[in-house]
Amino acid sequence: MPDSAAVRRVRLSEADRVRSIRLEALRDPAAGIAFLETHDQAQARPAGFWQERAAGAALGEFSAQFIAEAGRDWVGTATVLIPEPGGVDYFGRPHVAGRALVVAVYIRPSHRGGGILSALMDAAAEWAGDQGQRELALDVHEDNARAQAAYARVGFVATGMTSAGPNGVEREMLRAL
Repeated sequence: MPDSAAVRRVRLSEADRVRSIRLEALRDPAAGIAFLETHDQAQARPAGFWQERAAGAALGEFSAQFIAEAGRDWVGTATVLIPEPGGVDYFGRPHVAGRALVVAVYIRPSHRGGGILSALMDAAAEWAGDQGQRELALDVHEDNARAQAAYARVGFVATGMTSAGPNGVEREMLRAL
């Protein structure tokens, strides 16, 4: 990989690092349109929240968080969710069977454009496929052209579907597995 970063699933013992990269992501200039929580909200969460989040991301059957690690530094992350059949997603849309959701994608600005997004999405796709999913879906804010272009480069295609979220209009993109 160009940035010589390795991608792997988070580990149960890494709650502090899960919290740290989430807080870093929420400081990004695009965070206001890219994430559904604020830095202050995440920072106020108790240690138990982060331990539970790390446990689910490391061991869960319905969620997995992947990180890109350059040396000992975490420089990127993406989380995959498999919604409960018959349930609804974070925008209240009915879950589509065979569709995993990619959320909380972040790559440190100094490492963007070097192949990390592709590696994270490949790891997400492999895990989702192993869980019996047929496609990955994600939502990207209509004003986030940089992210839309990056996702298109790694195989996501805009469906033409939009949703009104708390941050504005989100465009749905899919990647077949």
